[in-house]
Amino acid sequence: MLALRIEKALERKVAALAKVSGRSQSEVVREAIVRLVEDAEDLEHAKRALKQMRSAKPLRQLRKELRLDR
Repeated sequence: MLALRIEKALERKVAALAKVSGRSQSEVVREAIVRLVEDAEDLEHAKRALKQMRSAKPLRQLRKELRLDR
């Protein structure tokens, strides 16, 4: 269980979204948190993949080092 305080303006927005979507405020906030965490995880995966890709050798260089170009 997590309790948090938010600004009145944000609370009104959450309440309005909950009302129009037919969900509770808890559901709206929970979904927002899940999306935020998933986005952060995706960003970390993308950063690692980019770092790995940048450290890769070009195919031409690799073929030369393995003496496949003859």
